[in-house]
Amino acid sequence: MEEDKISRREMKKIQSRKAILDSAASLFQSRGLEDVAIADIMSGADLGIGTFYNYFDSKDDVLMELLGRIMKELGERVRVLSEEQKPVTEILRELLLAAAKLLGENRYVLPLFLRAAQQATLLKRSETSVSAPPFTVLFTRLVEEGQAKGEFRCDIPTAIISELFHSLFQAAAFSKLDIPFEENVRLKLGLILDGMHVIEKQEEQKE
Repeated sequence: MEEDKISRREMKKIQSRKAILDSAASLFQSRGLEDVAIADIMSGADLGIGTFYNYFDSKDDVLMELLGRIMKELGERVRVLSEEQKPVTEILRELLLAAAKLLGENRYVLPLFLRAAQQATLLKRSETSVSAPPFTVLFTRLVEEGQAKGEFRCDIPTAIISELFHSLFQAAAFSKLDIPFEENVRLKLGLILDGMHVIEKQEEQKE
């Protein structure tokens, strides 16, 4: 009986946490981060304001959790593609397009995503031991794997290649062109990846 009570209590916590996150995601998407108060989030979750602090310290914590959802989905996408033994170039293409789609649909996490990527780059340059965001770790691993397999040039540091791909999101986010975010990233990504393939073909012809 006691085990059943604990189980029900834990299930209630899981449901409450999910309700808070779902409410926050919906409100952030429709109204923007700055115009949403904790009281609004809890009202949407049908929970008391005090309950919020049983799970999160601030809106930033909620935002990090929502970004974590996206990172988890992208990580699962890479796992499936890797099991299918697709080329790293194709995995990166699908990963970046999936990220563009998710970030385009959840624009409220985009500034946090860009800031996390930038901070990870600065941390790597300063050679600190602070952990990098999951997406940066995943992305860097793929670039290194692509270099090891000969799909990417090895005369360019991994950090430079990673920074180049990360910059796609920043460039698309601040673009003044009348092109949707996801499409903007897709077009820029095509230029980079296809351009790399063209260079490879030209080098083969020279040989």
